[in-house]
Parts: sequence; C-alpha cells; structure tokens
Amino acid sequence: MNGGLRPVRAAQSAFVALAVVAACAPMPGGAGQAPASGTALPGKGLSSPPGTSSASETPAPPATASRLKMQIVQRYPHDPHAFTQGLLWHEGYLYESTGLYGHSSLRRVALDTGQVLDLRPLDDQLFGEGLARVGERLIALSWKAGLATVFDLRDLAPIAELSYQGEGWGLAYDPRTDRLVMSDGTSRLTFRDRHSFAPLQTVEVTLEGRPLAELNELEVVGDSVWANLWQRERIVRIDASSGRVTGVVDLDGLLSAAERRGTDVLNGIAYDHEKDLFYVTGKLWPALFAVRFIPAEALPAPPSGA
Repeated sequence: MNGGLRPVRAAQSAFVALAVVAACAPMPGGAGQAPASGTALPGKGLSSPPGTSSASETPAPPATASRLKMQIVQRYPHDPHAFTQGLLWHEGYLYESTGLYGHSSLRRVALDTGQVLDLRPLDDQLFGEGLARVGERLIALSWKAGLATVFDLRDLAPIAELSYQGEGWGLAYDPRTDRLVMSDGTSRLTFRDRHSFAPLQTVEVTLEGRPLAELNELEVVGDSVWANLWQRERIVRIDASSGRVTGVVDLDGLLSAAERRGTDVLNGIAYDHEKDLFYVTGKLWPALFAVRFIPAEALPAPPSGA
C-alpha cells in the first residue's frame, strides 16, 4: 500500500486507529485487553436448552486479542530509498517488492549488509505491492492495475502475468492449504488458487467483534496470518479460518525520532522458520529489524526507580 499517498483513506484510517488503540488498552489489574464497548456479538455456541429462548440470553462477548510486544534481536541496514511493499525470507536472502510509479522493483537483498544483489524494475505503469513465493516462483501484486507479475526465483526474470479484480495490497502463501492469501485494503482476506489466482474463499477480519480494515503486508505462519496495519505501528495476528484477530503487536519506537523523519509507514514482515523470528521494516526506512513477538507481561520490568 502506498503509505501517505492515499489521502482518501485518511478519515477511515483515523477511525480504525482509534478502534485498535481501544482494543489494545490493558484491563485494570491485568495484562489483557478490555473489549471495546458495544462490540458484543450474538454467541454461536451451544443451542438453547429446551424451553428457553436464545433471544433472552446475554450475548457472549467477543474473544479478547492478546497484547504482544516486540523483542529486538538484531538491527540491519536497509535501503532508505526502498518503498517497501512486500517482504519474504528464503534460503538466506530477503526478497523485497517496492512501490511508487516509475520506481517499483523486485529485489534480492543480503540481510547482513542490506546490499541489493539483484534488482528487476517493474513496468513504469505499475505501482508495486505485496509479494509471495510459491515454489520457484515469486508473485508480485500491483496496486490498481489488477495485474500480478510472476517471476522466476533464480534470476528474477518475469515469466507470466495473472489478473484480478480490485486493488492489490498484501500477498502471502499458505503452505498448509496450498493457497495464496491476499489483502485489498479492506477488512477482507481473499484466498486464491496458486496457479490461476482465482478467488476461492474470503474471510472477514475482526478485532474483538469489529471489522478491522486496511490490512496491508501479509505473512503466513502456521494457521495464522500476520498483517501490517496501514499507517499504524501495529501488526496483528489473525486466525486464518475464522478471521478473528488473536494478537496485536505494538512496534512503536523501532526508529528514533531523528531516523523517522522523511520515512513512511511501517510495512514489511517476513518470517525466518529456522530462527523462529520475524524481519520487519518500513517504507523508506534506513533499517530492518529481526524481532520476536512475546506476551507483553513477559518483558522484563524496568529497573527500580527508572
């Protein structure tokens, strides 16, 4: 997604941001989150006992999302001119798709140095978006063109094109179900055929009972989809089957105030299965971070008197 270049979404962003902040507020005396007021939905559990009416029952409150924090493992250099849209890790390299008309590209990047080892420019008419790997292919979305470009993993040569309806934001591959999952800036995730790109299923993403829109870059780990939230320093963990947000990660403060000047939004999340950690960065960010997400209460307490 193109960060601050989409002013038409500003009002919606502000509304969703308030919802996320409210959902992340800790419960008094505990480390969980208080459900946002008025978000209770009718329960879908057990049927009413004989002789009772479900209409008279108190609706079960939505499940509360866990509050998570980041634990920084390592900081790495990142190209400050890269408008990061998609990010993935495979066999020792980062693969990154970047955006902006006339500047969009697909890259293979060395983690330790941030050096761009291979670069394939996208057509000037395409605004690059999310990126996924399926076997020996890389699939890169475009924002408004309704076109996904397929590249050969070995030399980043374009080999095919796929079409779709609507906007393209984030993309990831789910090896458990052998499907792709895509975001389009709404609260909807669309699961697609890995070959034809045809839509197979959609899931509405909700945070404590309310739709959560502006899902951006995606990564699949196990039965969860992790998603950046556009214009927020947040990543959410989503149950892939139900669409329910099960965790909210606060990544505020990765860059210093001085480093943050001239940058755009947090975006880009890649999972390293061998090290069991995530790589995260942002658009025009000078750094990329290896992080782990842990329960907020697991963080060490500050020194006494600090």
